[in-house]
Amino acid sequence: MKYPNAYIVIDIGTGNARVAVVQPDGRVLSVAHADIRYHKDELYPDALYFDPAALWSQITGLARQALAEVPGIKVKAITSTSQREGIVLIDHKGKPMIGLPNIDHRGREWENSIPRKNRIFQLSGRYPGSLFSAFKLAGIRERRKDIWKRLSVFLSISDWVEYQLTGIAKYEYSQASETLLFDVAKKEWNTELMGLFGIDGKLLPPLAASGAICGTITKKAATTLGLSATTAVVTGGGDTQLAIKSTRPYLDDMVIVSGTTTPLVKLVNTYVTDPQKRTWTSRDIEDKRFVLEANAGVTGLNYQRLKEIFYPNESYDTIEKELAANNSPCMASLGSLVAGEKKPLTKGGFVFSAPVTHTLSRSSFVRATLLDIAFSIAENYKILYEVAGHTPDYVWACGGGLQSPTLRQYIANSINKEVRVREGFEQSSATGGAFICNHALQVKSALPGKVETIVPGEQEEFVALYKEWKQTRACFQQTC
Repeated sequence: MKYPNAYIVIDIGTGNARVAVVQPDGRVLSVAHADIRYHKDELYPDALYFDPAALWSQITGLARQALAEVPGIKVKAITSTSQREGIVLIDHKGKPMIGLPNIDHRGREWENSIPRKNRIFQLSGRYPGSLFSAFKLAGIRERRKDIWKRLSVFLSISDWVEYQLTGIAKYEYSQASETLLFDVAKKEWNTELMGLFGIDGKLLPPLAASGAICGTITKKAATTLGLSATTAVVTGGGDTQLAIKSTRPYLDDMVIVSGTTTPLVKLVNTYVTDPQKRTWTSRDIEDKRFVLEANAGVTGLNYQRLKEIFYPNESYDTIEKELAANNSPCMASLGSLVAGEKKPLTKGGFVFSAPVTHTLSRSSFVRATLLDIAFSIAENYKILYEVAGHTPDYVWACGGGLQSPTLRQYIANSINKEVRVREGFEQSSATGGAFICNHALQVKSALPGKVETIVPGEQEEFVALYKEWKQTRACFQQTC
């Protein structure tokens, strides 16, 4: 079967790498994925890295696999998106040396040595911590001097993918927001921030806008991927921002992006920060728009791992059927985050009445997990509301973590707002990638218009469940 023109979207998440072939209308034709292989760096208490050469080999293999499923496709453009705080370090010969994912915390030992943290927050839009790129660089400088001496430039992971495709080094604005070296309000690298972290400005490449053509694919990359030498390479951006794009929101809308973690964002047109430093402010991939964010943490990963334990061979449909048939009381606290909490939860588990009742089943634990996710989202919604308000009677939602209809209903009940999801919401980053390729190539395409609206249900029951969840969370906070 032959297909019309399409795009390739390379998506490097925290857990896996995915390559999707996507039509201009955002419909995904094929997807290939594989787990990313991380290695522990024994020179630090909490450091992980990946081999860029090995990851690139995975990416090219996945691209060929995805393309093989749609023979005859004409790929007009290719773009990339990735986990937002991950970086790749490039040497003076242009060779990638090491990749540091968002879950790498090699800079944690030097967090307290950085002065003027409030000033960093004021400029960068986030309170400094080892999650962000500048601390990863500090960790390399202090303990991996062999790499530091050879370092020429560092790139976000999505910008590195596009560097592999074009040989052009640049840094997209939404990704630069995660470095602690970028003035989010002024949309430029900041010499004051560089000085606070001891980072030479020579290590920072030129900035670039998402949706711009950054170059044509190199002959080597085109041959490796089996693409035309005329294929355009389009600057992508952070995975959250591309997922937001897929919902086609308006200014002042809120969007829930449920993947490995669950960012909850509000789109604003002015640079807003929370005086209590509970939120992040980033550049959106839309010009002159900012993303105000709170994050519920590793919610999607929790659900995925519990499915592997309780439903290793069953489908998500089976889970939904059992959830509908079981309402046994059980509550969970599984390390989800609430913006502004001083101490993250490092202990978690399930709470149910003793002795164990016969009505307790595996679906009871899944139900408790979904409630934990929904209530964590609701808590972060409250904080965003405090900071920037929210008048619409709905929120948008997207991402593979929302495949459960039960979870979507729980979220609507918890925040007492309609939850709206667009057709294809499960592959939101890929859909957003298609939309920015349309922009780059000036392609007009009919976009999927089907929207599912989940209306909030009975509030009294959820108020009681919420109180129980808060008590459960408090118990685990005391044991951390």
